[in-house]
Amino acid sequence: MSDILAVTGPLFFIIALGFLAVRFGLFGRGDMRVLGAFVINVALPAVLIHALSQRDVQEILDVRYLFAYGLGSLAALAVGIGIARWGLKRGMAASALAGMGTAMSNSAFIGFPLALQLVGPVAAIAAALAMLIENLLILPLVLALAERGEGHGLNVRTLARQIGGRLVRHPVIIAIVVGMTLSLLGWHLPLPAARGVEMLATASAPAALFAIGGALAGQAMRGLATDITVIAVGKLVIHPLLVLLALLLVPDLDPAMRVAAIVIAASPMLTVYPLMGQKYGHEAVCTATLVMTTIVAFFTLSAVVGLLGA
Repeated sequence: MSDILAVTGPLFFIIALGFLAVRFGLFGRGDMRVLGAFVINVALPAVLIHALSQRDVQEILDVRYLFAYGLGSLAALAVGIGIARWGLKRGMAASALAGMGTAMSNSAFIGFPLALQLVGPVAAIAAALAMLIENLLILPLVLALAERGEGHGLNVRTLARQIGGRLVRHPVIIAIVVGMTLSLLGWHLPLPAARGVEMLATASAPAALFAIGGALAGQAMRGLATDITVIAVGKLVIHPLLVLLALLLVPDLDPAMRVAAIVIAASPMLTVYPLMGQKYGHEAVCTATLVMTTIVAFFTLSAVVGLLGA
């Protein structure tokens, strides 16, 4: 048990510090948004460029990993939507959000830091590929279904243009492209730039965890208990189980990538989940679900780490 807590404990200790720092007024919630922006726009891209540029492009574009993580996430999306739509009788927009909460992990702020402790630098590659699945496959499906549920129609061309415009400007996607290009060409950053990227990379994990804790402070725990429970169970239990089943279809996958995939899938949903809920009038349940899922994740992720033999 102490070995498990040695892995998960530091992560949630830093999350708790961020929470307490905001709760007691050392920082404002607006400061956490700035810190989160630093992680997403600067520190995490540095991690990805550093990790991807050091490996062969064929190793980075692991089709087996993409297949397994993509299949498991698509299945989790379908389960989340199906339970909300036909089990709880929710509307299409609410059901799409339930699927999003079930299938899209906080890969950058929780999944990556935990996987980094378990498998080392290869965690950056696993997280980068998971983000590709989330941004290029899961998110477009969620947006399409939510827009249709709101009666806006399904204008595929407009939706594709909006999502494409968002992706080409996303710092994480740009970092993945840059890192893979450097790998493909066999180029290396100049020494001062490489050292600077390494320094930024070391700041990514603790800054991300601190920002998560601060963002949770002051979040209202309102919403329907049934919806919260269903989405939380879907995210913390069903998603990693489905990814695990999909991984059984690719038995020759690198064991480190396998561990990273399960850990990332077992992480809570992404922190912008309430913002997506706000767009479609479901902010309360999305906010409450994010808070509850993150708290419960301390126990479920510890169990996952134990089962993985850490």
